[in-house]
Parts: sequence; structure tokens; C-alpha cells
Amino acid sequence: MPKYFDIHSHLNSSKYEGDLEEVIGRLKETSTHTIVIGTDLENSKKAVEIAEKHDGIYASVGIHPVDDPSISFDAVAFEELVKSPKVVAIGECGLDFFQADKTQDYERQVKLFLDQIEFAVRHDKPLMIHGRNAEEEIVSFLEPLKAKYGEKLRGNVHFFAGRFEVAERLFAIGFTISFTGVITFTTDYDEVIKRAPLNMIMSETDAPYVAPVPYRGKRNEPSYVSEVVARIAEIRGQEFELVRGALVENAINMIR
Repeated sequence: MPKYFDIHSHLNSSKYEGDLEEVIGRLKETSTHTIVIGTDLENSKKAVEIAEKHDGIYASVGIHPVDDPSISFDAVAFEELVKSPKVVAIGECGLDFFQADKTQDYERQVKLFLDQIEFAVRHDKPLMIHGRNAEEEIVSFLEPLKAKYGEKLRGNVHFFAGRFEVAERLFAIGFTISFTGVITFTTDYDEVIKRAPLNMIMSETDAPYVAPVPYRGKRNEPSYVSEVVARIAEIRGQEFELVRGALVENAINMIR
């Protein structure tokens, strides 16, 4: 059982090309597990390669909603990747109306998202969802699909930034939410963190992005997730060990 679990990192990023093994070494030193997230086919292949070489590292494979609008979901190619026992989720997939215009890009994003939802359900894998400026659209999209797919439709909305009312709707259909190092330098997420059931939230870094205090402004890495866990416990007013253990258990339950 790890001490910490970062459920969303990008160790497959070029930001780690010079010292990836050292970064992974710090994961082992801190007893931290992580899920490396794919954002396109090649990036997903790299996530799987990293995961297969190391204990305590897993992979999620998929297509990001807006990184490259020319890409569609090639189910045949991803069928090969999902055969790996280290692939524990599908995504980073979802909707993004911060980087894209909703009126012009909605149908393309929805088709890309739906293709990956169907793939995840077929392979009985949870979704790793990206929902920037689209949290309400995400939950409105998922609710009727839950009735269609039942327990096989599940997953996590990463870097959650929506209202608590939206989070409640996600919890009602069995989806969790996760928080990054941003919570260490803003109070914008405090209400949701305080009010959410402890068994419905998780910790992440989104490394190499959004490093937590005291590393803010530097390249982030998964071993820094301990700062996120500590801040969640502080915001909730709960004992650190209680929160730490629960967040690890939540992550293991998702990928089990």
C-alpha cells in the first residue's frame, strides 16, 4: 500500500526527458504511486511504456479534447494499448470550453468524448475526465448515459473547478473529483473540498503543471502530491493520517 497516490500526472511529458529516472526515484523514496495520463495515441504509448517498467506507476490512455482538433479516436490502435495490465483508465478525455469555442466546437468534442466513453465501458475501465469550463456540460452529458450503461460508466473528473452543486450531481452517478496543487495557493476550491464526502475525492498533481506551495513556479512532479494531501486535510479540518489513508484507498478503488 503506497503512502500517497497521485492519480493524474504527465511523466510522459518532454519536461522530464532529462531526468525521468530521478523523478521516478523520488516517487519510490516517498512511497508515492501515480497514473501517467495519455493525451493522444503516441503520448498514451509512452505512458504505457513508463508504467510497464516501474512498480507503482500506471497508465491512462486516450485523446485530450482540444490539444489537437484534427485527431479522432482510433479504437483499433487503442485496443492494442488497453491490453496492458498497467492501463487502468481511459482518458484524458472530456470537454473544454476554455481553449475552444463551445458554439463552434461542441459537436466534434462530444463525438470524441462519446467514442472514448463507449470504449471505456466496453473494456470496463474508469474514465479520466478533463472538463475545463465545462463541468456542468460534463455532468449533464454523463447523467443520461449512466442510466444506459450502469455501473460500467464510472470515473474521475480531474482538476475539478466547478460548483458544489455540480460535484453533488457527479457523486450521485458514482463519479469522483480530484484536486491539484492549486488548492495550496487559492481558496476557490475550499467549499467543495469541505463539503464533499471524503470517499469521493482524490489527490493529483497534473505534473509538470501547477506545482503546489512550496514549489510554486517550479516544474511539478508526482512526489509533491503530499502537499496537496496535507492541504485537503487542513481545509477539511480532519487529521492528516485519516485523509491520507482515505485518498489512497479511493485511488486504489478506482483502478481495482
